[in-house]
Amino acid sequence: MGISIYQVDSFTQDAFKGNPAGVCILDAPADETWMQMVAREMNLSETAFLYKTDDGFNLRWFTHVLEVDLCGHATLASAHVLFEEGYLKPHEQARFYTKSGLLKAERKGEWIELDFPAEPETSADASPELVEALGVKPLYVGKNRFAYLVQVDSEEKVRMMKPDFALLAKIPGLGVIVTTPSGSLEFDFISRFFAPGAGIDEDPVTGSAHCCLGPFWGERMGKTELVGYQASTRGGVVRVRLAGDRVFLGGKAVTVFRGELLSV
Repeated sequence: MGISIYQVDSFTQDAFKGNPAGVCILDAPADETWMQMVAREMNLSETAFLYKTDDGFNLRWFTHVLEVDLCGHATLASAHVLFEEGYLKPHEQARFYTKSGLLKAERKGEWIELDFPAEPETSADASPELVEALGVKPLYVGKNRFAYLVQVDSEEKVRMMKPDFALLAKIPGLGVIVTTPSGSLEFDFISRFFAPGAGIDEDPVTGSAHCCLGPFWGERMGKTELVGYQASTRGGVVRVRLAGDRVFLGGKAVTVFRGELLSV
């Protein structure tokens, strides 16, 4: 019998939108090289690998080129699979042991809410290389342990931006978040996330980026609850609720396919 694997579109209620993630359910720890090969075969922005522990699940995330320390959409996808496939009952809490500590997920009606660490940025210099790679003039540049955050002065610039990915891949860090307030009453802010250094030119919807975006816009807008729209081609919605050093990320998800890995 093969190993169960799923593809789930996260931060959306519609198939073929949001951010697709692979979810691989294991019986026991797997070889790291094998997990990387499976992620390369799936060829998605991230594939999650999880197995049951005494009081939760061990969880790791791989792009098609490397392992990452924190991933929101693949965690949402993992929780969605656990609830949908009966590994957890609807009222139970999903507990994930990861390289970023204990992460939790709970069902909230049609939504799943993730309990993640806040990843606030601090002010950083706007290097000429970063400005050239993005092709826009920043209003503000910050940086956390994962990525740069770049604020620009209009929604149109965020939506129309066409970065130089080859140049952007040379910028230190996992990636670059570009953001501005939303012109729509439906959302508080919009963003895009570029990570060519991790093998992902543009990530469709990035939960971990909202661990930075939430505190950033929460402070500036005087809010503890916000809604963000990630304006990639696929697009996706992330609810953000701030609670001290934690950020609660709300999203919907839909399973696109389920299958088995037969060559293991």
